[in-house]
Amino acid sequence: MALFKFIHLLAVLIWVGGMFFAYVVLRKATAEALDPSQRLRLWAAVLRLFFNWVWAAVGVILITGFYLIYLYGGIAHVSRYVHVMLALGLVMMVIHGYMFFTHYVPFSLHVDRRRWKEAGEPLDTIRKLLAVSLALGLLTVGAALIGMARM
Repeated sequence: MALFKFIHLLAVLIWVGGMFFAYVVLRKATAEALDPSQRLRLWAAVLRLFFNWVWAAVGVILITGFYLIYLYGGIAHVSRYVHVMLALGLVMMVIHGYMFFTHYVPFSLHVDRRRWKEAGEPLDTIRKLLAVSLALGLLTVGAALIGMARM
C-alpha cells in the first residue's frame, strides 16, 4: 500500500508542481525576457510537454487513487478528506481536458501558422484556467494533509 501512496503522491507533485512552476515562475520570466512571438513559441513547446506529463499523471492518479480506495474497503469506508480529494481532483481533470481540447489545440495551431495575434487569446484563457486548477490543486494537497493529520 505504501508504494501506491508514494506513486500517487509523486504524480500529484508532478502535476501541481508543474502548474506552480508554469504559472508563478515561467509566465513572469517569459514576459520579461522574450518578445511576443518568441514567448508564444516557447509556451507552445512548454505546454505540449506539460500536457504530456499531465495526461500521464492523471492516469497514474486515477489508477492508484481508486486502487487505494478499494484497499480501504470502498468509497463508503474512506475518510471524508478522501472524498474531498477525489471531487477536487476530478474537477481539475475536467478543467485540464477542457483547457487542452478547447484552448491548447487551437493555440498550438495558431503558433504553428505564425498567427501571433490569434494565439494570444487562447493562451490568456489557458493562463486563467491554470490559475484556477493550481488553486484547486493546492486545496487538494491541503485537504490531504489536514485529513491525514486528523487520523
